[in-house]
Amino acid sequence: MTILIREDAASVATLTMNAPERLNALSDAMLAALHGAFDDIAENESVRAVVLRGTGKAFCAGHDLKEMQAGRQSQDGGAAYFKDLFDRCAAMMQRIQSMPQPVIAQVHGIATAAGCQLVATCDLAIADDETRFGVNGVNIGLFCSTPMVALTRNIHRKAAFEMLTTGRFISAREAQDLGLINRSVHSDALSRETAEIAQSIAAKLASAVKTGKQAFYTQAQMTTAEAYAYAGDVMVQNMLVADTNEGINAFLEKRDPNWS
Repeated sequence: MTILIREDAASVATLTMNAPERLNALSDAMLAALHGAFDDIAENESVRAVVLRGTGKAFCAGHDLKEMQAGRQSQDGGAAYFKDLFDRCAAMMQRIQSMPQPVIAQVHGIATAAGCQLVATCDLAIADDETRFGVNGVNIGLFCSTPMVALTRNIHRKAAFEMLTTGRFISAREAQDLGLINRSVHSDALSRETAEIAQSIAAKLASAVKTGKQAFYTQAQMTTAEAYAYAGDVMVQNMLVADTNEGINAFLEKRDPNWS
């Protein structure tokens, strides 16, 4: 069985995590498949947006605990394996935000631990209104320290700390209110709503979206003054792109742009 299914249509790449028997856990194979797919898509100029979803009962239940426990069998008790695992997972998460195309998580069922981290890492997220989210590793004695990195960059610190220390699950409505997801919708509308956002992004000038996505994450790490100086330079470079000139002229002339 193919662990990750890719389908391209209308400038949108849809990636479907396909390990339902493991609730699409981020196993070694799943991490490698995701990172490889994101690398391939990043180099494909015909793809303008990406949808990430899962089969079965869950979007993603986090790391594969059975694989992690098997890693303990090594002479160092698993230390080297665990370090490599979390490094590989962090690299995959960061690849999502460094690739030029926006990535939209289409979430259902549960998104827990590193699965919740995956939702927080994606640029956008739409969820079935019955979805539950949690960074619940603390319930089994493993604090979700790496998921914490993405979570605390999405929601308020006190809300994140409560989730991390109590292991409490939150509803899709609460996730929306906290800013973890963009919106929650009825299950019947989930695919349609996600596709509409993907198509809206795909219709935009790809170079502008690429520039904007990179700038979005870069400026977020700066002081306000540094961010304005950096963003101003980005705007200048964006204005000098021929297709941007065409887009502005088309708007002023009340016609559709003729982008290359």
